[in-house]
Amino acid sequence: MGISCLPIAPSQRAKLISAGYKTLNSLSSVSPSDLARDLNVAVHEAADILKIASENRLVERTFGGGQAIVPGAQTAWDIFREEQTLKHITTFCDDLDTILGGGIKCKEVTEVGGVPGIGKTQLGIQLAVNVQIPADYGGIGGKAVYIDTEGSFMVERASQIAEACIRETLDNFVFQHKDYQMCPEGMQTNTFLSNIFYFRICSYTEQIAVINYLDEFISEHKDVKIVIIDSITFHFRQDFDDMALRTRVLSGLALQLMKLAKKYSLAIVLLNQVTTKFTEGSFQLSFALGDSWSHACTNRIILYWNGDERYAYIDKSPSLPSASAPFAVTNKGIRNAVLLCKRTRMM
Repeated sequence: MGISCLPIAPSQRAKLISAGYKTLNSLSSVSPSDLARDLNVAVHEAADILKIASENRLVERTFGGGQAIVPGAQTAWDIFREEQTLKHITTFCDDLDTILGGGIKCKEVTEVGGVPGIGKTQLGIQLAVNVQIPADYGGIGGKAVYIDTEGSFMVERASQIAEACIRETLDNFVFQHKDYQMCPEGMQTNTFLSNIFYFRICSYTEQIAVINYLDEFISEHKDVKIVIIDSITFHFRQDFDDMALRTRVLSGLALQLMKLAKKYSLAIVLLNQVTTKFTEGSFQLSFALGDSWSHACTNRIILYWNGDERYAYIDKSPSLPSASAPFAVTNKGIRNAVLLCKRTRMM
C-alpha cells in the first residue's frame, strides 16, 4: 500500500510524498520527532500519522497485500456433487454427530462456544485425534494443526484421548471383521501425537502471523485436514483497545480461514468464549467478539449446561436445522451422554 491510500488529510499525504515517503514501510522506523521535522508539523501530528500508518500496515499484512485471482465459475451441480463426497470428522458422540450431519464437516469453518469448563478444549483435542483415524477404519487419515492461544492444551490429555480412540477404533473394526488380526503400524499413540502440529500463541500479533503462515505450512503438509484455534477470542479481548481496527483485522482473518478451508478441503474449528446478552426480556449466552463476527463462520455451535448435563446446540448453519444433543466428557474424551452420570460439584 502506498502513502496515497492512507486515510489522512490530502495536505499531509502531499507533505509525506514531497519529503520522500512513498510507502508504508518507509515510515516503519521513523520517530515522531524526525517525521515532524521532515514535514514541518507538530510532533503530535506526526505521531498521529505514524499511528495510522502502523494500523494500515497491520491490516495490509492480515489481508496478504496481494492481488486476488478470481477463479472460473463452477456450476451448482458440481458443487452439490462435491459436497456429497465431503468427509466428516466424528466427535465420538453419536447424538452430536447426528445433529451435525455426520460430524464436523471438511471445507467449512465451524465455531464452538461455551462457558469455561463445558468441554470446548476437550472437543478440540478429540477432533485433533479423531481426524487421524485411517480411511480403512472409517476416518479420513489426516493430520491436525492446533493453535493454542490460552495455554489450555495438555499433551497428557491428548495422549489419553488418543489411546482410547485407537483402542475403541480397533475393537469396533475387529468386531465387524472377525477374521482381521493385524494392527496397523500407524495406529499407535506416539504416531497420533506426532501428527498434531502445535503452535503456542502469546499475543494477537503472533496469532495474525501464524494464520498468515498457515497457507504455506499446509501446502507443505497437505495431509493436514483440520485446524483448531483455541481460542480465536482470547488475545483480541485482552489486548485490543481500537474496536474498529479489531473488526477489520478479524474480518481479514476470517476471510483467510474460509479460503484455507475451501482450498485444502479441510475443517477449520474455532473455539470461542461466550458472554451474556439481554434479549427478549432475559439474559442469554452469546458468542464473544460481537455481531459482526457472527458472519465469519459457516456453522456455530454453542455448548451449555442443562442441569448437570452438557448439551450442544446448533445456533447457526446454512444446511443443518437448529437442534440440540447431549454429550459427555469422560476420561476417554467426548462420548455419548449417560443420563445417570452427574456432574461432580465442587463445594
